[in-house]
Amino acid sequence: MDRHQVGREGEGAAAAFLVSRGYRILERNVRFRIGEIDLVAEESGYLVFVEVKTRKGTGYGTAAEAVTPQKQRRLVRLAGLYLAHRGGAVPPCRFDVVTVELSPTGEWVYQVIQGAFTT
Repeated sequence: MDRHQVGREGEGAAAAFLVSRGYRILERNVRFRIGEIDLVAEESGYLVFVEVKTRKGTGYGTAAEAVTPQKQRRLVRLAGLYLAHRGGAVPPCRFDVVTVELSPTGEWVYQVIQGAFTT
């Protein structure tokens, strides 16, 4: 499985996991010129911009470490574009990170970091 396949599979698994935790997925893979928002969801009255990071191992660091300050800044800009495109009143928003890591037994292990960073 190449890294793109791993990423797509992990993202689908993360979406299903979030739904099981009470999130409602509104959109997936929202693309703009400067990048992509993996998932847009609603949870507990928040519009949630979700970054999904999937890893098969920790050889390149953990999944959470991949959400660098530069990546955070890009996600904030993407969220602004999304809200401008959507129009209307701006609801309370937050940025969550979901890490999806493949265990040695081949099962996905999830971690949800709610409010992972702020603007």
